[in-house]
Amino acid sequence: MAKRDTSTKSFVLRVDGETMEALEKWAADEFRSINGQLQWIIAEALRKSGRVRKHSSARAQNDGADDNNN
Repeated sequence: MAKRDTSTKSFVLRVDGETMEALEKWAADEFRSINGQLQWIIAEALRKSGRVRKHSSARAQNDGADDNNN
């Protein structure tokens, strides 16, 4: 079984003010940081499109829920 790269990659994301406000509210409603919310959104989209296994997105969802310091 191949090892999975578990390192975190960083990148800059620019969004307009209205989008950022909506993300902040959504993240707060689900007790996540903005970063955790974006990770969850991306993981869900990848899972729903069949691009990742279910286990991968579940891990990202759990990681995001614990990420309240960002």
